Formats: sequence, C-alpha cells, structure tokens
Amino acid sequence: MKTGARTLIEALQREGVDTIFGYPGGVVLPIYDELYDSSVRHILVRHEQAAAHAADGYARASGRVGVCLATSGPGACNLVTGIATAYMDSIPIVALTGQVPTALLGNDAFQESDITGITMPVTKHNYLVKDVADLDRVVQEAFYVARTGRPGPVLVDLPKDVTTSVAKSNPVPEAVSLRGYQPTYQGHVRQIDKALDLITGAERPLIYAGGGVVLSGASAELLEFAETAAVPVTTTLMGLGAVPGDHPLNLGMLGMHGTQSANYAVTECDLLLAIGARFDDRVTGKIETFAPNATVIHIDIDPAEIGKNKKVDVPIVGDVKAVLQALLRRMQKRGDTANWVSRINAWKAQYPLRFRDDDHLRPQYVIRELSDVLKGEGIITSEVGQNQMWTALYYRFTKPRTWITSGGLGTMGYGFPAAIGAHYACPDVPVVDVAGDGSFQMNIQELGTVAQYDIPVKVVILNNMYLGMVRQWQELFYDRRYSYTELPPVDFVKIANAYGVDGIRVDAKDGVREAIETALATDGPFVLDFRVEREENVFPMVPAGAAINEMIGVRQ
Repeated sequence: MKTGARTLIEALQREGVDTIFGYPGGVVLPIYDELYDSSVRHILVRHEQAAAHAADGYARASGRVGVCLATSGPGACNLVTGIATAYMDSIPIVALTGQVPTALLGNDAFQESDITGITMPVTKHNYLVKDVADLDRVVQEAFYVARTGRPGPVLVDLPKDVTTSVAKSNPVPEAVSLRGYQPTYQGHVRQIDKALDLITGAERPLIYAGGGVVLSGASAELLEFAETAAVPVTTTLMGLGAVPGDHPLNLGMLGMHGTQSANYAVTECDLLLAIGARFDDRVTGKIETFAPNATVIHIDIDPAEIGKNKKVDVPIVGDVKAVLQALLRRMQKRGDTANWVSRINAWKAQYPLRFRDDDHLRPQYVIRELSDVLKGEGIITSEVGQNQMWTALYYRFTKPRTWITSGGLGTMGYGFPAAIGAHYACPDVPVVDVAGDGSFQMNIQELGTVAQYDIPVKVVILNNMYLGMVRQWQELFYDRRYSYTELPPVDFVKIANAYGVDGIRVDAKDGVREAIETALATDGPFVLDFRVEREENVFPMVPAGAAINEMIGVRQ
C-alpha cells in the first residue's frame, strides 16, 4: 500500500527519469514531499515556462523523454507555451500538473484550470487521472506515447486527492499496447523500390532533410545514403547537424534565410527526396514554385504530413532510420550525378555566405568566432530571431543533437532554459545559448537557476537594442517605421552579477575571441554582452509570398 505521490515517483524511476524541472505549489506538495527523499533530481526553475523549455532541451540533447512539473491553475497554464513549443517540433516531454481534488473539478475552485482542455490542441495526448489505481498505467503509457511514432508532449493532470490516496500497487506490464495507436516503422517495400528507381534515374536529385532525421537517430544512415547515391543534401533549421557542416555534399540550410546554393538547387532539381521534413512555409516560400520541376518522394513516420502542403509522387510512411536502412540494403546501383554536383559546387563557390567583415562588431563575426573556438564540440541553443538565423548560417554544426532551437513555434525566451536542460542531459559538453537582448529578457530570471546550481551555461547576447528580426522587416517592408521595436540599453553584466553570475561586456571586434575563451574556461555560468551593429540584417532573405529563389540582400 502506498500513496499516489509515491506511486508516481516510483513510476518515473521505472521510466529512467533522473531529472525533473519544476516549481512547487499547494496541490503538488504531496509529490514534492516524496521528491525530498527520492533519487530523482529536481531543478527549481524561476518560472514554469522555463521548466517546460528545460525539459524540452533535455529531450533534444539526450534523445530521452524530458519531464517538467507544475502546480494547478496558473502554474499549469504557464507550461502551455513550452508544451506548444515541444509539440510543434515533435519533442518528447511529459508534463506533470497538479489539479484540485476530484470532488471540486468544475466548481471554479481556487487555482483550478481545465489544463487537459487547454492543452488538447498542443499535446500528442493527455490524461486526467481520477483514480490512484490508474496511475502506474497512465505514467507508463504517457512515456510510451511521448517517445514512440512521431514524438511529442504528453500531459498528465494529477488531482490532489489522487496523489494523497493510498492503494495497492498494480503490476505494470512489460510492454504497452494501445488499440488505435500502432505507428508504422517499416516502409512499404514496393514504395521503397519505386523510390530507388527514381533516385538512381534522376539527373538532378536533391535530399531535403528535416528534424525527423535527428529525432530518429538517422544521421549516419542519411550520410551513408547521400554518399552512396552521390546526392547533395540541404537541411531545414531543425535538421542542422544531421550532416556535418563541412561535408562536400552539404548545401546548408534552405528556405527563407537559406543559402543561395540550397535554394537554387531546390528550384532546379528534378527529384526531391524529403526525409523527416514537413514542407512548412518558412522552407517552401510560395508553395507553387517550390521544387516546381521535381518528382517528390516523402519519407515520414506521420502519414498526416505526407501530401499536407505539397503534392507527393511517392509517399513512404515509416521511421526515417528504418526506411533509410532499407534503401541502403536494396540499392543496386547509383545514378550519374557528377554534372549536377559540379553545378551545385559552382553555386557554392559563386554565392558563399558573406557579411561585411570590417572593423565594426558584427554578429556574424561573433558566431564565426564561437564556431572556431568550439569546433563543433559543444551544444548550441538559441533564442528566436536574428540571433537564431545568424547562428544557423554561420555556426558549423558537425553532429546531431548539438543544435537546439524553437523552430515551428518560434518561441522567444526558449534558448536559456533549454540550455539548462541540455546541460543536465549532457553534463560533460559545453552548452552555449546564443540570445538576442529581447529574447534573453523573456526568461532572464533563470539566471537565478544557473546561479543556484552553478550550471555552467554560457550566454552569448547579440545585443543590438532592438527586437531585431521585427525591426528588419520594418526596415525592408515598412519604410523604416520602427514601431515599438527599439529597446532601451540594459547592462546585462550588472544584472548577471546581481544573481552572482560573472559576465563581460564587449564593444569591439578585437575583444571577441578572448571573451569567448574566458567564458568557456570559467567553471560556472557566464554572460557575454556583445554590443553589435544595431541595424545589421540577416541575409539571404526571401520576402513573404515569394519563391525561394527570389532572395534579397545577396550578391547575384
């Protein structure tokens, strides 16, 4: 016989949970009392949104399920942005929320909110547990649903009387079996053979790889297939790191802020192999002009994504890793892509990424220096906006799960708490959050968390005293009418120091390398405030509604 709170903690331990990110409150006190003597580590964040983002960062860095915990009402509601962020990027987290006692449900009790109803559109599944006897089963199912098929967040809502009730433990089955939920992992053989015939017969094939490659652990298979078939690869924002940044077949990122060579290749290819990607609008631009001359093959574990935005000629439903392995096993020959690869290499040589590398402190230079210092041996998280795009373009990612960013939802304030989660997933790897001054202030209170636990996360602020990406759009499309995008100057070093965190302000280009090396050599957390050129823009850029080969701000 044991309480629901004890049952919950033991269920989490069976799932291999070692870390929870959370914030206590009244109705979750029974859970926190059990955590007091538990082997499960709890990290006290300063805002529940940060708990969800930290669990998300933990999951992305480790490949395991991240866990966050909040109380009922406002605590649970504060998780919603983080849950939605995980949902859009298919990240496996389990969010545990407290709830008022079952007898008070629906009575507008103090700190009651219908969190299962609120989160239904942004969770893969959610549970309201009304009987302590169901708790073991629910936790096991929640983790299973979160990590299998197309991963995603699952919420478990726990009324206080369920956590305080005492009941006999029920035996937990070794495997979960849910009627109606049977993800397809192996691709259809005939579809795979059809795809191989098209790939080997194409003159200008191109692989378009998304975050699904990273989530399925298929980076090695993708690289082997690209090399074996001699097919160039372009990746989405979420797919960065799936192929080493310096690999000769890698064209870099495509889309709104993609490289010229990638966007030209998509426009000119005669076969597009989309792998673990969803043809979102930031990639495709004007959908009618995206890969207009290409036969399209789409591999995805979620059948709902295939054909949703772009007509597909050969759909293959299955896990990316399993399908790529099948393609490799069945490949009998390779096509002749020498002329196509040569043409792409000419584009890469003619249209390299470039910025004005002068005496001014430019954000691209900071990212390039950070990349040179770390040499791909760190985990980079980012906030959202210009800082995110500069990092995606100028940092050279060499491994999967080393780039952690909010792609689908574009959540400002994501990177700093995600970096905390990434540290606990990979404690021996340097973790750096690249931030804008606007985004950083959205969860700046987590300086208290990194100070309390001496978490060695380094923050690189590209400080232009603007909401940079919005200002860029106002400059280009609204006659430089900077409506409420200018931010007053903030002394981030003083704020960091007030929390007990070291920091350096850098105003000149010649201080960049030394500042980065100093931060990385410091054992604890560190904040670097780089006062960069205020009106620097992210280029290339595809205007909204344009084709992706209609880029502005680039050398033609």
